[in-house]
Amino acid sequence: MNILIAPDSFKGCMSSVEAAEAIQRGIKRSPFRGATVKTVPMADGGEGTVDALLAPLSAEKIKVKTVDPIGRETLGFFAWNEARKVAVIETASASGITLLSEDELDPEAATTHGTGIIMRAALDKGAEEIVLGIGGSATVDGGAGFLQELGAEFIDKSGQSIKRVSGRLSEIHQITTKSLDERLVKVKLIVASDVKNPLLGENGAIAVFGPQKGVKKEEIRNYETGMKQFADITASVTGEDLRDRPGAGAAGGFGFSLMSYLGGEVRNGFDLISDLTNLEQKIEWADIIISGEGRLDEQTFFGKGPMGLARMALNKKKTALLFGGAVSESFIKNTLNENNLIPVSLINEITTLEEAMENGAELLEQASWHTMKTLHTGALKLKRFI
Repeated sequence: MNILIAPDSFKGCMSSVEAAEAIQRGIKRSPFRGATVKTVPMADGGEGTVDALLAPLSAEKIKVKTVDPIGRETLGFFAWNEARKVAVIETASASGITLLSEDELDPEAATTHGTGIIMRAALDKGAEEIVLGIGGSATVDGGAGFLQELGAEFIDKSGQSIKRVSGRLSEIHQITTKSLDERLVKVKLIVASDVKNPLLGENGAIAVFGPQKGVKKEEIRNYETGMKQFADITASVTGEDLRDRPGAGAAGGFGFSLMSYLGGEVRNGFDLISDLTNLEQKIEWADIIISGEGRLDEQTFFGKGPMGLARMALNKKKTALLFGGAVSESFIKNTLNENNLIPVSLINEITTLEEAMENGAELLEQASWHTMKTLHTGALKLKRFI
């Protein structure tokens, strides 16, 4: 039997590489210990994107001194292939929500400056093509901090330059791009995102993703007003209005700026990475496909890697196992009719979220072992082998 292990990261708990290793350890303890196993750590543009593409791109991991969303020094990174002059950057490594504790979430202060620092480091390396994953950000600054780090200037109503642009987009009254790093014009920029939301409105950056980044319900209107003002000024500067373009609302409006100012091509993160890793070919080879992420819920159905992988597997009549730190009732309900799709939760009635986060790898290994053992007994359907 051939088994493909291709998990996403379990946000704040395990990288995709660590998750793949834990699942494989469980299989090696199970009745399927003699199976041929391949691991392909996955990502969809968020945390783990760099690690997922190191091997496929024959790249090295370059570390960069940068800052986190609230300005503290941290160590970021990007993948680099010298021969092809290709860099892969993930916003999560410098501007990610997992870099902050819950009580540190501050949408007014959080910025994408740190990601701009990493972008400049990639340009200094001589990058001619950059893949920028924008999932998992802690920001709603519309990418303004990123642009400022690369030379854009933001002016307030008194005509003064704003020192550090953040989520206070309503303070911006003028944007100047004459000093924007000229190397950006020559770079091919591919933006990897797992969402298609527009910039504004009930399905936009603030309304949908703001609350998880610390925006209070009563503050949504003010942040939305600031984002609209930013979009209006940007349209006047660039000569085109991309606020309704799919993906504009990704990463707190970062997608909008990358398209508007840098001509970034937004691609579905899972599709991009699956192409670069020859995932379809590996699914053809496998008999069982295993994936997972921190939580399987309704968002998993919209562009998330594990569900994209499961759909590819099911289309080829293969069995797919999806492990989740937690699995929502809505996810279970929506997958009831998929006989060859088996969701497995790491959290049960005696496991708290805190315990699961602290012991994620151990719980995932145990779940892998138990699920494979149960498959072998025939208690779970595996039509091709039982």
